[in-house]
Amino acid sequence: MRTGRHVTMLTEGTYPHVHGGVSTWCDQLVKGMPEVAFHLVSLTGSGREPVTWELPPNVRRHTTVPTWGPRPGRTRAPHGRDRRRFTDAYERLLLSFLDPGARCDFGEALYELAVLAREGRLSAALRTESALRSLQWIWTMPHLPTAAAGPTVHDALTATDLLEHALRPLGVRIPVDSVAHAVSSGLATLPALAAHRLDGVPFLLTEHGIYLRERYLGQRGDGHRWPVKAFLLGFYRELNSLGYRAADLITPCNQYNRRWEERGGADAGRIRTVYNGVDPHAFPHAGPEPGVPTLTWCGRVDPIKDLETLLRAYAAVRAELPETRLRLFGPVPPGGEEYRTRLEKLAAELGVADGLTFEGRVTEVWRAYAAGHVVMLSSISEGFPFSLIEAMSCGRTTVSTDVGGVREAVGDTGLVVPPREPEKMAAAALSLLRDDERRRELGESARQRVIDRFTLRRSVDNFRTIYQELAGLPERYEPAVETVADWTAELHDPWYAAVATDGTDW
Repeated sequence: MRTGRHVTMLTEGTYPHVHGGVSTWCDQLVKGMPEVAFHLVSLTGSGREPVTWELPPNVRRHTTVPTWGPRPGRTRAPHGRDRRRFTDAYERLLLSFLDPGARCDFGEALYELAVLAREGRLSAALRTESALRSLQWIWTMPHLPTAAAGPTVHDALTATDLLEHALRPLGVRIPVDSVAHAVSSGLATLPALAAHRLDGVPFLLTEHGIYLRERYLGQRGDGHRWPVKAFLLGFYRELNSLGYRAADLITPCNQYNRRWEERGGADAGRIRTVYNGVDPHAFPHAGPEPGVPTLTWCGRVDPIKDLETLLRAYAAVRAELPETRLRLFGPVPPGGEEYRTRLEKLAAELGVADGLTFEGRVTEVWRAYAAGHVVMLSSISEGFPFSLIEAMSCGRTTVSTDVGGVREAVGDTGLVVPPREPEKMAAAALSLLRDDERRRELGESARQRVIDRFTLRRSVDNFRTIYQELAGLPERYEPAVETVADWTAELHDPWYAAVATDGTDW
């Protein structure tokens, strides 16, 4: 029997293995509902990644699903009728995204492959010569764009290998008495889709960043040839749309995501926006500003944060206010060392290395916001950034790029500029650094906006009600605006301090 007290949370590359905005959100949700038993299913690379978050007692089980490493399931490929069953489903899957005119149903083919995955047969089947031949004849059909690119056997081997790794989560079982909650679109939805179709498990989908958009952004710098890129993006596009259509409920963290989801095929009646929240008590007013003009930034040192644009904007600010400093708070994630080196070289080329500091991760994150006059955000993709609403809670105004739900978060309490335009970012920062009164007024308005709209208590309570609703209970989530009275009461709530994590957008 489902009561909303058993939830399987599905993550990809985030909680509980790395720090970041999505991980912070997951941790808040789990700790905020001690009465709910959570089963974590985390999609990882090798499966050897350490757990970096302290999991509370209500996380009853944690299953890692390595998408790389040893092949799961049986080593022998299916034969006879089972092989024919696989080949038929696999070719329909390929046709669904390589040749849309064939009108093959991606979902039906995927669900048939899910049965094979649960039997431990799918990975071995995808490694067979017949699977390779199926791809080769399909994507070289004369009327398809991929044929003109002349895909090679090496391309086919690469595409097949990447798909095999991507489909590994399809065989993961979810308890039938739980609610499946995928906290991103894409690969994390695979077990939820299979459980929803084959076992009737309710399926909740939450998106922070737009998964498909980030796949397209990632392919820009990928080294694969075009046929392989077209193959992968076609697969992700169909998987993304299937998740939108199949989910019982979709809870974007902003209206920007909602528009993407509707365009991707989601029924507007099954979408409910639930904003991220912070604890105004854990992120108190930052107090006096430093004596030297200072810009701060908080997050993971990662290409999607586009710190090159921030450095170029900083150089333009320095040209006008030479004493200005830029302090970057946050860790370099594994594999990101090369990106940090690139940033250091760029800072040297721009002549601003003497005013730039990489501060690393801090335990009391509010101090990172207190360290500057203005908090910057230069990302090319975001959902509803914790770093912004945390900075706002600390009474600091912001200059941020117009991506994801940034405008919804900031409102009229900060300045929003186009992404990848350092000149406009610099102009916005200079205007705030030069106007003490305006900066102070915007900071005060920012904190009040968080108190009125974006507290953690409201966000957690909304999801508690949603879990109960999906489990079949009569309660229904209705969005509401916070009040100062609500917030004041929350500061004395015994569970509240434990929920507020200090992991911010890292």
